[in-house]
Amino acid sequence: MYKVSIEPHWRIAFGKNPAMDTALLLRLLTVIHAEGAILQAAKIIGLSYRHAWGLLREAEEIFGAPLLQKHRGRGATLTRLGTTLLWADRRINARLSPTLESLSSELERELARSISDSATPVRLYASYGFAVAALMERINAIELPVELRYLNSMESLAALSQKECELAGFHVPSGAFETETVQLFMQYLCPKQHQLIHLAHLKQGLLVAPGNPKKIRGLRDIAKPEVRFVNRQTGSGTRRTLELLLKEHHIPHHAINGFETSEFTHAAVAAYIASDMADAGFGVETAARHFGLDFVPLTKERYFFAVCKNAWKEAPLGDVLNIIQSEDFKRHVNQLGGYDANDAGQVLSFSEAFGAASTA
Repeated sequence: MYKVSIEPHWRIAFGKNPAMDTALLLRLLTVIHAEGAILQAAKIIGLSYRHAWGLLREAEEIFGAPLLQKHRGRGATLTRLGTTLLWADRRINARLSPTLESLSSELERELARSISDSATPVRLYASYGFAVAALMERINAIELPVELRYLNSMESLAALSQKECELAGFHVPSGAFETETVQLFMQYLCPKQHQLIHLAHLKQGLLVAPGNPKKIRGLRDIAKPEVRFVNRQTGSGTRRTLELLLKEHHIPHHAINGFETSEFTHAAVAAYIASDMADAGFGVETAARHFGLDFVPLTKERYFFAVCKNAWKEAPLGDVLNIIQSEDFKRHVNQLGGYDANDAGQVLSFSEAFGAASTA
């Protein structure tokens, strides 16, 4: 099975200087940041000390400012410019990863179909999340024929109802907003035709800068004029949950500085805050942990895959379910932080999952 990997790649130039490919420079800066020494960093990525310094000098000529600050007897640290470059790269990766993963998956299937009559893939359309990404890692490791496309919850369920995919991933808030959300999704689901596979419980809340310098303790604090906010994109389930919470607390959107500033993933929101471009955002705890942020829990959600009834009993869909039910997968997701995957792989009816909410 062909495996395709598409990664972000950027160049930078100033004035008449030739554009510089940043890939090697960013690798070098990343390791210097971790190791605190140029010589050690150069060895780790396979460069000579001279080559490493030449790369740094070339970049500094383009920017007209230093990337490193050397300390006598204490190695080197990145300047604000150097740190800005690293965080810019992390934001680019966080923002583009879902799109590039989807494109990679589509290309893999096209290559396979153009060369031989390969097995018909399972089409997995899902709202992006860390647990789904972990599942895809295991699917790819054993080369199961699965075609991935990241869409929001509503789009994924609409695709399932049109038989454009076999698995549709979506998340539902627990508690006060569950019935309203489930009813919204039921326009694409039929209890007689579909079943649900439980993936995980997860925590949603406010992602805030390390140490929480703006003292953000709850929703009302993000409406303070000095707090810069970054949101999820319109149409995402996470943004809808936030809007329901704001409505419940009578907080108008226009009171929030940056409400219309949006990112496509939880990771991108976290990277935006970690880059000091915002003070807070709304997303999953896992993203906060991944980027070294603080987290203020506000609500819980459940993540499911919708599937046609009994389709999971046969391969390759059954093989995907076996991965979800495996103790190794559950353990890995639990270690992500903010997830509880102990019930992963349970096959449920709508009444078992949502009770009266599915028939209200």
